[in-house]
Amino acid sequence: MTDEITVQKKDGLATVSLNRPEKLNALTLNMRLEIVDAFRDIQVDRDVRAVLLVAEGRAFCAGADITTMGKDDILGDKMRLMRAHQMILAIHNVEKPVICAVRGPAVGIGLSIALACDVIHASETAKFGLVFKKIGLAPDGGAAYFLNNLIGRQRTADLNFTARPIPAKEAHNLGICAQVHSDETLDTATQSYAEDVAKGPTFAFGAGKRMLRMAQSPSLETFLDAEVALQGQVIKSSDHGEGAKAFLEKRAPEFKGL
Repeated sequence: MTDEITVQKKDGLATVSLNRPEKLNALTLNMRLEIVDAFRDIQVDRDVRAVLLVAEGRAFCAGADITTMGKDDILGDKMRLMRAHQMILAIHNVEKPVICAVRGPAVGIGLSIALACDVIHASETAKFGLVFKKIGLAPDGGAAYFLNNLIGRQRTADLNFTARPIPAKEAHNLGICAQVHSDETLDTATQSYAEDVAKGPTFAFGAGKRMLRMAQSPSLETFLDAEVALQGQVIKSSDHGEGAKAFLEKRAPEFKGL
């Protein structure tokens, strides 16, 4: 475990922190693997009864570290996406409550990470977004699956087509986040909430999570398999190459529809 992902355990609560604030916690491949390891360890640790997922700095997660994208062959890109899926499944399927605290942007794969949690608390500065359009990609990390189940197909399509940021108040009204706090009180409020959940009936909470998963169709696993096949094609498109290049050059992309 590097210092980009940290885990602290105390009184039944495991706090997992994204710790790359100088890069707005943009997710590297190594961070994905470490999140998987952290949640697999939490799953089998009987002393852990709830999880609090937080991020250091002014952003929850600005998405994937795009400097590593578009530089691999088809198999390499597929493996990168599958590792992201392992991370999302590790968070989503852990049989303990997972509470997420979001301050600032949670976009791209950062949005997917937050949505994989059971309950999201946001600060007034939080902004959620399906920003995949900006780099010529379809949504990934299960974002379309989670949002479709939360807010419906039409609203999800609108967010995907526009890539507009969703401020905390709107996210709360839509049902994306459960509670909104001031920026100053987010940490203490979410910590208190998570500590209370950690004192609850952990086994019953786990059973409840399984019930909620069974109530969704298709399963997240089935959806992610389809995502690998489709995104694997999109990531080799000319538009994604242009989107990634434009992002790095800090300019608007010029998509050609190819």
